[in-house]
Amino acid sequence: MAEEAKWYVVHTYSGYENAVAAAILKAAENRKMQDLITEVNLPTETITEHTDKGEKDVEHKVYPGYVFVKMILTDESWHLVRNVRGVTGFVGSDGKAVPLTEQEILDLGVERHETAAGFNVGDSVKVIDGPLDGFLGVVDEVDTAKSRVRVIVSMFGRETPVDLDYYQIELVTE
Repeated sequence: MAEEAKWYVVHTYSGYENAVAAAILKAAENRKMQDLITEVNLPTETITEHTDKGEKDVEHKVYPGYVFVKMILTDESWHLVRNVRGVTGFVGSDGKAVPLTEQEILDLGVERHETAAGFNVGDSVKVIDGPLDGFLGVVDEVDTAKSRVRVIVSMFGRETPVDLDYYQIELVTE
C-alpha cells in the first residue's frame, strides 16, 4: 500500500468501547483487511480509589465513548468500521473521517513513543538546559513513559529534587 495508516477517532455508544474495539479487529481479520486496519486503541488510566474496605486500583477509560483506530482509509475500511454494532460514526467534519495529527496523537496518549533513557538511578548528570543550567546532580528516578527524570541537585546547601526532560541533562563522565 502506498498510503500510510493514520489514527482516526470513532464515536461509540457509551459502555460499548471494548465490544466495538474487539468487533473491529475481528471483522478486519474475517475480511482479511489487517493491512488496512492495523491497530485499535482504548487509552486507559489506573486510578486508586479509596473505599470503606481500603484502597483498590481501578482502570478507567480516558475517553469514554471513543475508540481510536489506526487504518488506511478506503471505502472498504470505512464501511467495515462504520457498520460495526455500537459505532455511531467517525469524528470529523461533514461526515468525513479526519485523521489525527502527530501532535494530537501524542497529546491524547493514543500512541506511546518509548524513548531509551540512557540514564539510570544513581548516575551523575549535568543540567544543560533551563534555569538550573550548569548544576550537577544525581538521577533519583527515571520515567520512560514521560521521557523525564528526577534529579537531586544541591541548591543553597540543601538536596532538592527537580523533574527534568531527557534533553535537559547529560551524563557526567569522570
